[in-house]
Amino acid sequence: MTADMQQRFSNLGEGDIDVLIIGAGINGAGLFRDLSAQGINCLIVDKGDFGSGTSAAPSRLIHGGLKYLETGEFGLVAQSTLERNLLLKNAPHCVEPLPTFIPVFSWTRGIWAALRTLFGSKTAPRSRGAVLIKIGLGLYDFFGSRDRVMPRHRLILKRQARKEMPHVTPAIVAGGIYYDAKISRPERLVYELVRDGCDANPKSLAANFATLDSVEEGRLTFRQADGSSFFAKPKLVVNAAGPWIDHVNTALGAPSHLIGGTKGSHILLDHPELVRSLNGHMIYFEADDGRICLVYSYLGLALVGSTDIPADDPDNVLCEEPETDYFLESVRSLLPTLRFDRDQIVYSYSGIRPLPASDATAPGLISRDHSAPVKEPDGNRPFPIVSLVGGKWTTFRGFAEEVADTVLSRLQHSRRESTRYLAIGGGKGFPVDGEKRGHWIKDLAAKGGVTIERADELLSRYGTTAAPILTFASVQSDDTRLTGAPRHSFREIDWIARNELVVHLADIVLRRTTLAIEGRLTIEGLREIAGIAAAALGWDAARTENEIADVTGQLSRFHGQTLTSTAPAAGREKTPRPASG
Repeated sequence: MTADMQQRFSNLGEGDIDVLIIGAGINGAGLFRDLSAQGINCLIVDKGDFGSGTSAAPSRLIHGGLKYLETGEFGLVAQSTLERNLLLKNAPHCVEPLPTFIPVFSWTRGIWAALRTLFGSKTAPRSRGAVLIKIGLGLYDFFGSRDRVMPRHRLILKRQARKEMPHVTPAIVAGGIYYDAKISRPERLVYELVRDGCDANPKSLAANFATLDSVEEGRLTFRQADGSSFFAKPKLVVNAAGPWIDHVNTALGAPSHLIGGTKGSHILLDHPELVRSLNGHMIYFEADDGRICLVYSYLGLALVGSTDIPADDPDNVLCEEPETDYFLESVRSLLPTLRFDRDQIVYSYSGIRPLPASDATAPGLISRDHSAPVKEPDGNRPFPIVSLVGGKWTTFRGFAEEVADTVLSRLQHSRRESTRYLAIGGGKGFPVDGEKRGHWIKDLAAKGGVTIERADELLSRYGTTAAPILTFASVQSDDTRLTGAPRHSFREIDWIARNELVVHLADIVLRRTTLAIEGRLTIEGLREIAGIAAAALGWDAARTENEIADVTGQLSRFHGQTLTSTAPAAGREKTPRPASG
């Protein structure tokens, strides 16, 4: 935290904060930005880093929810496809179109099962045939027509389908191709939303690694990582703690039972042959047990996901061995001519979806829609609590807008501006066409003293934030690169450490950058990053060593990644895995 922001926390008075948001995941961050843009003085806090919980564990898709058509959630599909289209415009630095291939194994199967599900059956349909998929994709195109930026779907026969996806099993009879989108850096986008909120209203504040210490007569006290504390006495509290919502409400004196989460796990494979064969496409397929799975290229790796298992311990969630076996068996069945083994796994991750409490027998049938129930003030609690339940990554802006309008009404404020076409973070001023991009890159290269290729690389990684990264005063050089990650420089790490509300080393390698998930960290590279952060943040030798140990521990325990002293030729770490039992 900068000295200026720390001073502002120290000087907080009882009437300085209108709305307190607890939880800085995608929903909380989106609401923080929206309310701050309306002139509301907001404080957002998280017990961890911004975007470090469930928001760091998605399938990294920005999708309209094709599967939700089966459960009749047409309103959710309409909102999701619109928000997907808007994100392609508002965050072009990290959201891009994703052509998606659906393998089809029959012509008519699944129609009656889908109708039963549509009318409320508690069992999920299996084996969706070409007729059903054609109808579904047609509806999907219809709902996605607002602010459309991508082509419509097409259905292709077996010969053409296997030409496009050469390793797909010959058991298919056809294939569908439609368009969704993917996000390259979801954790970073959460931070950018928080940063945008702080910039929109200088009286708004953000604190990561701030734990709730006490609640007394409407006054909430938080303790920070450095041992200091601050308090707020808000007019309204928003509980955006995701799977921790019920825990937070209990701590606030308003017990609830709102969340019934499920676990979603993913693995990333170093598999160049698979990545090449996908040709930029995702395969969205039905596994042998009927679950919908996916595989697509993510930053040069193959991302495979995901599971949907009832779970309720978000602090200790990780991808377990049976899930890994499930993924590998699923892609072996789908792509029988390719090899899939544990030695290809670079990284794994898992998170708990904060879904609404439900009695559905199949986790996939639990609604992905959102709601915002309110607990009104009582004698011991003078503020109302709005809990953000459910939702999905794609719909965060629309959800935030709905809740912001509710909050504004309660505070008797009016909306100043819409966020519908409001660019996010490095998406501001992003050059979207080739000519503008060429001019922007050439100008940045001249100002930053780097090659055009390097300016282009940084624009792709950080959006227009690349400009301050290359032009700020730093003792670090952009020519000095990290061991094992030669496309990342000391200078960009220095900028992040000094300017992006970093508290711990893990914030840099797990969230402000994609170094860890790409498998580009070596122990030497991690030590170099720690040294840069120590100089920027004033860590002593003992603190620096503790930070390094914490990162290596997190990577080993939660992501199946062990750092070594030498990087492989591709610049990625292999992940030692025990043999399957």
